[in-house]
Amino acid sequence: MDQYCILGRIGEGVHGIVFKAKHVKTGEIVALKKVALGRLEDGIPNQALREIKALQEMEDNQYVVQLKAVFPHSAGFVLAFEFMLSDLAEVMRHAQRPLAQAQVKSYLQMLLKGVAFCHAHNIVHRDLKPANLLISASGQLKIADFGLARVFSPDGSRLYTHQVATRAVGCIMGELLNGSPLFPGENDIEQLCYVHRILGTPNPQVWPELTELPDYNKISFKEQAPVPLEEVLPDASPQALDLLGQFLLYPPRQRIAASKALLHQYFFTAPLPAHPSELPIPQRLGGPAPKAHPGPPHIHDFHVDRPLEESLLNPELIRPFIPEG
Repeated sequence: MDQYCILGRIGEGVHGIVFKAKHVKTGEIVALKKVALGRLEDGIPNQALREIKALQEMEDNQYVVQLKAVFPHSAGFVLAFEFMLSDLAEVMRHAQRPLAQAQVKSYLQMLLKGVAFCHAHNIVHRDLKPANLLISASGQLKIADFGLARVFSPDGSRLYTHQVATRAVGCIMGELLNGSPLFPGENDIEQLCYVHRILGTPNPQVWPELTELPDYNKISFKEQAPVPLEEVLPDASPQALDLLGQFLLYPPRQRIAASKALLHQYFFTAPLPAHPSELPIPQRLGGPAPKAHPGPPHIHDFHVDRPLEESLLNPELIRPFIPEG
């Protein structure tokens, strides 16, 4: 940590605090995520390991945030990322409502390019939401926070935990077009009610695999017909509604893939996607530090350095990310 000078606090997540910092020798500005180990015998949190592994698999892509280094520090360790000035949630909070269509297309296009790259490397993010889509000083959007990411099995043989709810590309597109979330539920049941209100109550006719879901028939909902998307988003273009409709489908295998969505006519009709330099970039620092996922209090501080052999970190895991010198 003595290589960095802390400049300010950016935010706090489940597993650590994120700071803005400057490398003392190079002057490079970075974001440092300090991760504390709750109990030494528990080792490194799985989410941190997944994030490191996923980002190792996807180095040097302009639509995925870059992990620059990982090093032990005090009773935990630190992940050093490229510094990003803002995130899409901040953009939507501070920009004019709704965003200009050229801006919506630009953000969505960059998001799809990042998702397509992840899927091409068999990585499924599982936590896509505006707060995890970071914005650089030049307007570039990059996907971040791979703590819930998993290796994807194209044949469907790999099982995944079900207590994960990602907002997904279609929901983010709808939020960009609408200026607010399409399905603003506060809990599981309310969330489902909002989805059913717009997409209609699912049934085996529109979703053949529905009856195979583990919790099928444990709860029933009133039958509702889908609402035409042009009534939900009356100001959206026909091309936008067509693409959105291909995202917002119940059967996962029927949803349009990110790589195919990039070829949709929506991106080739006026107005064309804005250049990143034309996009709004609000400052994240300066106000109260956001807490996207408040976690338990941190019981370890980070001002007392410990030798590598006392840290429970696997040196071979992090060695490729330890700066030389």
